[in-house]
Amino acid sequence: MPLNPLVSIVITTYNRSDSLSIVLKALEKQTDTAFEVVIADDGSSNQHCDVIKDAANRCSYAVAHVWHPDTGFTVSRARNLGISVARQEYIILLDGDCVPDKDFVAQHKRMRQSGCLVTGSRLLLTEAFTDKVIGESEDIVGKSTGYWLNSWRRGQVNKLTHLCRLPNGSYRIQPKFKWQGIRSCNMGLWRKDLEVVNGFDATFEGWGHEDADLVLRLFHAGVLRKKSFCATEVFHLWHPEANRIAESNNRDRVRERIQNGVVRAPLGLEECQHVSDYEVTHFLHW
Repeated sequence: MPLNPLVSIVITTYNRSDSLSIVLKALEKQTDTAFEVVIADDGSSNQHCDVIKDAANRCSYAVAHVWHPDTGFTVSRARNLGISVARQEYIILLDGDCVPDKDFVAQHKRMRQSGCLVTGSRLLLTEAFTDKVIGESEDIVGKSTGYWLNSWRRGQVNKLTHLCRLPNGSYRIQPKFKWQGIRSCNMGLWRKDLEVVNGFDATFEGWGHEDADLVLRLFHAGVLRKKSFCATEVFHLWHPEANRIAESNNRDRVRERIQNGVVRAPLGLEECQHVSDYEVTHFLHW
């Protein structure tokens, strides 16, 4: 393996092209530029797709855009499509409203480990602060400790864990499955492990717990969760809360799988590649 192999960053989006544009610009500022990007689009409108394509055309790194029709909240399927288009052996999952700091890629590479998946956390930005970031009157990438201390004092951000970089080590690995803090908006996984469990389960529809289900099935397959707190935090742009009508049903399904030891998704990574209703666009550097 090369000393610094490329990784694939799969970014989910849905009709928030303004936020996604900020995320793509943040990736231009990475200290480690050995990566490609796949935008996994859960059915954005033509208008938003046009904005996405314009932003992707201006990126200096390789970008692909995979889109499927809007049939509701089907982010599991969108992620699987994005993973299927990605060309690298290590996958970093990111959401299109989560802005990475300049060492995000470097820190994920530092945290990756055979037999593990890496889960990161996020800092929550207020609505007013988010408006400034989206309006590009505020650039939050690569800012000083003083800048973030002032932002925290003003109540613009909920915590400051990104200011500390703790060392790698076995203390980060969880030997048991735990629900807390599982966020597929900031996660690193090996492709071979995703293939074992057949990726995300696309039978999970509506908001909630498809990410916990993935982590659980990986745990059943022998892949342990590694927490990357004080290493890979992202800045989560404010948005109205999603409709959570499906949450309790999805949670119950995960609880059932805790007991029955399911490993492979019945409708997952393999199946998503055998349908014809999605579109893939490759941009300049792909």
